[in-house]
Amino acid sequence: MHIDIDKDVCIGAGQCALTAPDVFTQDDDGYSTLLPGGEGSGSPLLREAARACPVSAITVSETVS
Repeated sequence: MHIDIDKDVCIGAGQCALTAPDVFTQDDDGYSTLLPGGEGSGSPLLREAARACPVSAITVSETVS
């Protein structure tokens, strides 16, 4: 899976980190960032975390090999 966080759109609400704490965290300024290895975690809450973002700053897509 590929996860993209649009840093220009993110408002730092933290819903992603609350929903999928094994994938997302917040940086020192409060904005969303991926944890190391988060993109490959396969967390079942990953898509739910993207949906929880109030400004739709997170995009989750399947990677094509």
